[in-house]
Amino acid sequence: MKFMKLGTRLDTFYTEEATRSVVSDIPNDLVIQISNINYLLHQLQFSLLPKCGLLQRLCADSDDSSTVTIQLHDIPGGEDAFELCAKYCYGITINLSAHNFVSAFCAAKFLRMTEAVEKGNFVLKLEAFFNSCVLVGWKDSIITLQTTVKLTEWSENLGIIRRCIDSIVGKILTPPAKVTWSYTYTRIGFNKQQQLVPKDWWTEDISDLDIDLFRCIIIAIKSTHMLPPQLIGEALHVYACRWLPDTTKITRPESSVSQTDEVTDKHRKILEIIVNKIPSDKGSVSVGFLLRLLSIANYLGASTVTKTELIRRSSLQLEEATVSDLLFPSHSSSNQYYYDIDLVAAVLESFLLLRRRTSPAPTENTQFMRSIRKIGKLVDSYLQAVATDINLPVSKVLSVAEALPDIARKDHDDLYRAINIYLKKHPDLSKADKKRLCRNLDCQKLSPEVRTHAVKNERLPLRTVVQVLFFEQEKGSRENDHRMPTQELLLSRGKQIPIVRDELSKLQLGSYEQTIRSDGIPRTPAPSESSTRDDQKLKRPDKKTPMEAGKKGGERTNRGEGI
Repeated sequence: MKFMKLGTRLDTFYTEEATRSVVSDIPNDLVIQISNINYLLHQLQFSLLPKCGLLQRLCADSDDSSTVTIQLHDIPGGEDAFELCAKYCYGITINLSAHNFVSAFCAAKFLRMTEAVEKGNFVLKLEAFFNSCVLVGWKDSIITLQTTVKLTEWSENLGIIRRCIDSIVGKILTPPAKVTWSYTYTRIGFNKQQQLVPKDWWTEDISDLDIDLFRCIIIAIKSTHMLPPQLIGEALHVYACRWLPDTTKITRPESSVSQTDEVTDKHRKILEIIVNKIPSDKGSVSVGFLLRLLSIANYLGASTVTKTELIRRSSLQLEEATVSDLLFPSHSSSNQYYYDIDLVAAVLESFLLLRRRTSPAPTENTQFMRSIRKIGKLVDSYLQAVATDINLPVSKVLSVAEALPDIARKDHDDLYRAINIYLKKHPDLSKADKKRLCRNLDCQKLSPEVRTHAVKNERLPLRTVVQVLFFEQEKGSRENDHRMPTQELLLSRGKQIPIVRDELSKLQLGSYEQTIRSDGIPRTPAPSESSTRDDQKLKRPDKKTPMEAGKKGGERTNRGEGI
């Protein structure tokens, strides 16, 4: 950062209560009132009036022998800026930098310390410093631009904001190989001494700016059409990470200190400007960033327009998402569950709606089919992750699981895993809810390994197990590694044997009726060996219990098959 030193005298200003005075043998004859501070100064002895056109005019009608009191409450920059100007008039050493240039320049303009009043006046020196030091430097331009926030109207009228923005944008558009100035770049693994200047070298420094100034920079960059949209998107991403809350680390409202309305309004403004400035090009920002913005929008209560746009943009890139991109906590005080399921459901609904509007009839090899299958895998993996939440209701799981069309799942193995995890974490789930949870599970789309697990899974509803078993029988799969005879199921289910037989009978009857409808020829399905023997056992006059009968029938069957 560059400085300019003016004056040679030691600082002789001192304070007594609310009064600032200058050490001098000459009595003061000028009182300047700014806010609650009085400055006891001298009109002519130290060139204060000769250098300040405004003070000359205000003192013109006063008696030379009297002390003049002038109120300058509206001076830009307040008492600090006025004191810089006063010290310049007294010849006291002052140091100018990007931090105090704006206030000093605006105050000097206000006091009319121009060439028309005295040659080589303060305004001329400040303009020389601005042109030769501030605008030439990268960080000096950014710091100066940021200080204009407190004096926006003055800075705009004097052209400070426009010239700083032009300087900053000009440097941003400079090819990285020609960047010779210092910049801030704190990415993990980056070494300035060993690596070339990265293309996004400028993004961290401009994130220091107020959101309105940052917006002006982005608008100016986009208007040149010289940078790719991904770079502009990266700048927006860096700014959002700097200023917006991280919703993944925020606790529930009832257990945390709520934000003030002022802070919330500020965050909401930043969010909506960032969303508005995201380039329209697909891929200009990552889907993970879009989903994070959507989570923040829900947390801050952003406008419906902002949320709708984020949902739309996220759905366009949903294929790029990972499970971790979808895991956000719910911030609604009415929800007892942890994860924000509604966010994922909204994005998924938007994705499916968009695909239905734009895609032709799907075939196995189309891009649409590959896309929808990828989303199916993503959603089922997501369900496995959120199923561990003990407070997650069945209805929320179903809202996501049932949103996918049948073609989205080539197999149901991942869906089965999600259901199994949910049932394991919710052991007190009612039978009705278990049936609702499993109603979308297609047993014909389960792999042999998963079917083997399913028929032994006591967490599943009985009807689901029977459906898996019936499919095994119908398919005629007799591979040793994946074989599960009926008797083994009967042994594992104990008192539920009659129910199993009843369910099997219903399924077989349904298959029989379907056979008649399909070819018009009634065919009697051949009963399995185990079923026949079980029926014979049940017809015997002895008092064996169904469980004992099942066990003996099973033993004979096993011996007959050599197991």
